[in-house]
Amino acid sequence: MSGTGDAQERLRRWRLVLGGDGADGTGCELRGRDAAMDAALSALYGSRRPDGQGGGGTRTAGLGASAPNVARWLGDIRTYFPTSVVQVMQRDAIERLGLSALLLEPEMLEAVEADVHLVGTLLSLNKVMPETTKETARAVVRKVVQQLEAQLSTRTRATLSGALDRSARVSRPRHRDIDWDRTIRANLKNYLPEHRTVVPERLVGHGRAAQSVKKDVVLCIDQSGSMAASVVYASVFGAVLASMRAVATRLVVFDTAVVDLTDELDDPVDVLFGTQLGGGTDINRALAYCQSQITRPADTVVVLISDLYEGGIRDEMLKRVAAMKASGVQFVTLLALSDEGAPSYDRDHAAALAALGTPAFACTPDLFPEVMAAAIEKRPLPIPDMTEQR
Repeated sequence: MSGTGDAQERLRRWRLVLGGDGADGTGCELRGRDAAMDAALSALYGSRRPDGQGGGGTRTAGLGASAPNVARWLGDIRTYFPTSVVQVMQRDAIERLGLSALLLEPEMLEAVEADVHLVGTLLSLNKVMPETTKETARAVVRKVVQQLEAQLSTRTRATLSGALDRSARVSRPRHRDIDWDRTIRANLKNYLPEHRTVVPERLVGHGRAAQSVKKDVVLCIDQSGSMAASVVYASVFGAVLASMRAVATRLVVFDTAVVDLTDELDDPVDVLFGTQLGGGTDINRALAYCQSQITRPADTVVVLISDLYEGGIRDEMLKRVAAMKASGVQFVTLLALSDEGAPSYDRDHAAALAALGTPAFACTPDLFPEVMAAAIEKRPLPIPDMTEQR
C-alpha cells in the first residue's frame, strides 16, 4: 500500500508540474485544492485563465485584462503558495503578460505581495501613475522599505561602527582615550611574571574626535531600468548610513542627467520616488559631479553602482576614477546590489576599472556592510567569486 501511495503522490506532483486539462499525460485527475492550485498555475503558465477563457490546445499564458479577475487570481496564489513563490509568480505575471498597467489601480496594489521587484516596477511607473494610485503605491513601497531596514540596519551599523573605530584608532592616545582592552592584548608579550603586570610598550586608543564625522561616503547609483533592485537596496543603505553620525553620506542617482538626493535621505521612500528608472547612462557626468563634492579625499569612499554600459565619454570616466584613487579616495564598483548575482554588464569597462585597481563585482545586500567596512579600513575588499554570480 505504501508503494502505491508513493506512486500516486509522484503522479500527482508530475501532473501539477506538467499541467494539461483533465488527466492529460499522467492519468491522474486533480480534485479540490490540487485542482485550484493547478488552475492558478495554468492561468499564468498554461492555457486556462482567471477570466474563465482558454482551454485545451497550445499552452499559452494569459491573465486577461480584467482587474477584478486578476485580483481574484492574486488572492488565490496567496492562499495556495508560500510568499516566496507568490513573489516569483507575480513577477512572472508582470514580465510575461504585461500586467504593469493593472498595477496602476489601487485595488490591485492592495492585493499583491510586496517585494523589491514590485517596488522597482512601481518606481518605473511613477510618472504615469494616476493620483488615486500614488498614495497606495507609496504605502506599498514604505512597507517593503521598512522590512528591508529592519533586516539590514542593525548589522550594517554594527559592522561599520567597528570599522570606523578601528580606522580612527591612534597609537598615542590621551589617557582618557586609551582602549585598555586592546592595549593589554597588544602588549601581552611584555608581561612581567614577577610583578604580575603588563608593560604597555604600545598604547591603543581612539582620538578625541570620536563623535565627529570620520568618513565621507558617496553612493553613486545608476538608475537605468535594469538597475531597479539595486536602486531600492542602495536607497535603504543610504538612509542607514545617513543615520550614523560618524558618516557623512551623499546619495546621487543618474541616467543621462545627475540628481543629488542627499536632502531626502531621512526618508528612503522619498529617495525612491525621486528616482526615474529608465533612460540612458552617463557615468562620466555622474562621477564628475561626485568628484566636485569631495573635500576630504583621504577620508572618502565612493561607491559606484552600475552595470557600466556607458553612454558618455569612456576615457574621461576612467581618468576620473584614476584621479580620485590617486588623491586617496577609496573607490568601489558594484555591478549590482541585489540578491540576483551578476547582471549583464560591460566587460570591457569592468576590465579597464580592474586595471586601475578597482575590480567590479556584484554584491548581495548581506555582503554590502563587509564591503563598506573593508573600504573604510582601506583593506582588500571581500570580492565574491564572479564565476558563481553568472
